[in-house]
Amino acid sequence: MVREIAPRGNGTWDVMTNKGAIHAEHLVNAAGLWAREVGEMMNVYLPLHPMEHQYIITDEVPEIYDRAHEHPHVMDPAGESYLRQEGRGLCIGFYEQNCRLWAVDGTPFTFGQELLADDFDKIDKSIEFAYKRFPVLERAGVKAVIHGPFTFAPDGNPLIGPIPSQQGLWSACGVMAGFSQGGGVGLMLAQWMIEGECERDVTAMDVARFGDWISPGYTRPKVIENYQKRFSVAYPNEELPAARPHRTTPMYDIFDGMGAVWGAQFGLEVVNYFAEGNEPRYETPSFRRSNAFAATAREVKAVREAAGINEVHNFGKYRVTGPKARDWLDRLMAGRVPQVGRVSLTPMLSPKGKLVGDFTISCLGETEFQLTASYGSQAYHMRWFLQHQEDDVSIYNISDKLTGFQIAGPRAREVLQACTRSDVSDICFLDVRPLTVGMTDCVVQRVSYTGDLGYEIYCDPMAQRELWATLWDAGQPKGMRLFGMRAMMSLGLDKFFGSWLSEFGPDYTAAETGLDRFISFKKNSDFIGRSAAEHERARPPTRQLVAFEVDALDADVQAYEPVWIDGNVQGFCTSGGYSHFAGKSIAMALIPRKKVAEGLAVEIEILGDIRPARLITIPLFDADGAQMRG
Repeated sequence: MVREIAPRGNGTWDVMTNKGAIHAEHLVNAAGLWAREVGEMMNVYLPLHPMEHQYIITDEVPEIYDRAHEHPHVMDPAGESYLRQEGRGLCIGFYEQNCRLWAVDGTPFTFGQELLADDFDKIDKSIEFAYKRFPVLERAGVKAVIHGPFTFAPDGNPLIGPIPSQQGLWSACGVMAGFSQGGGVGLMLAQWMIEGECERDVTAMDVARFGDWISPGYTRPKVIENYQKRFSVAYPNEELPAARPHRTTPMYDIFDGMGAVWGAQFGLEVVNYFAEGNEPRYETPSFRRSNAFAATAREVKAVREAAGINEVHNFGKYRVTGPKARDWLDRLMAGRVPQVGRVSLTPMLSPKGKLVGDFTISCLGETEFQLTASYGSQAYHMRWFLQHQEDDVSIYNISDKLTGFQIAGPRAREVLQACTRSDVSDICFLDVRPLTVGMTDCVVQRVSYTGDLGYEIYCDPMAQRELWATLWDAGQPKGMRLFGMRAMMSLGLDKFFGSWLSEFGPDYTAAETGLDRFISFKKNSDFIGRSAAEHERARPPTRQLVAFEVDALDADVQAYEPVWIDGNVQGFCTSGGYSHFAGKSIAMALIPRKKVAEGLAVEIEILGDIRPARLITIPLFDADGAQMRG
């Protein structure tokens, strides 16, 4: 039995057992029901919790054993159950609404393989529904009742991979479906430990998808929610309510009072859109265009015609400092590291050339840089930074220590100028500089995901409300309005901008997605992934990211819809949506490079409906970039 786990200080570990000590270079927490307790020994909190689960095995059923083939596995969303063949009978299990946590204060070390007492009261309604759905069950006798605990993470997926900030520590727990998930988990962990990366994107199972902010108090209600919705239909715009609001910025109450309809990213409340007048304060989950469609269109119109404002709190932000900070970034990032006062865009690659991140680098001083990337990838990116950290380089995650606003639109410069005594007319595209806005000292950079003239204005969270009042008051005469993430994604579509874990992610390379245009092959640095990127430069990959205009009806592309070319599926969509500016449905997709041509006619399947589409290469807004750069 393991009694204590202690670090040696050199990245290795001593495991003290009742039979002596074991020295380990790598330590994997695969303790199942006891993973929480083992994590505590490592001074690591793993967000998982055991749930009680009950299933029934029937006696022999003639309709089963007389079949020539094994009965197919069945999942019934309405009945919250699964059913499969078990020998000559059936096994049916339930994800009942009246579910229960198990071992809230810790799994007893004395617990073995014993079962929990039968509890039919919590599944009686589920059984009643199952008898109506599968009448044969009512006629079959009950051979056995299995009632025991198994573990869930807040989103129901396993917790796999290297534990952030802990060299040599690995997680392989939260595997609630052992037989179906175990093989993939084992393969993924073996590749990660031996080769340093996995053959495909495993973000959905990565232990780093949760940050330091997560706690047992958050985990428990989210685990219950996930259990209850295990077999429910998941919608692309669905916002789950458990454990919310949890993390908020100083703007939460102000925006809430202005009609904010909230979403959540990495535990943080983020505005999806602002409801005005009779517009709905709740977005109905749907695979089709939702009841937020009109509000999103209104916000897009405001940005394109005048100016819009939203928060920049949901960006991952990092401060890199030190005398060797520039050299370190030059090796870590594939793109150009900017000079003082400038900003650059760059991919970050794995040794095999896969995308690890896409970043904005802002040079605040010769030895001080700010990095901006996906908010939900903080732990993932910090783990990568620390794995490659060098002497004389300091790296800080300042994602929640720096906030502020984005203003964008043709009148954004006028709004900013009205808030400062400094001349902002010479702030060029991809410039960054300190600026006093109202009473607040800020860092302002000329860049915007909307593809319009825009600025990101960063400040201390303690000053955010004052900064808001300054910008909002100055913006009203200029027609400035609020906008949320729904509008922001629509605005980005106008320029065919991709996003992290949609167009860009560990499954793809820079050359496949077009990010290779930001790689600096001229720089004198052997950056991570350089050889792989140069190989692709000489021999372009077989697929390429492109944009399509889709003749859609009332539903737009979400992701992974098949692309039919010449009567065969030859590609798939990475994301899509509706361009409210152009009044067109747009899809981003990976297709064979040899097929790429302006106007290529394809078909894209959306919700079972085959829709015609054509490839487009000219952005829908500001095609030559004159407004964005002007």
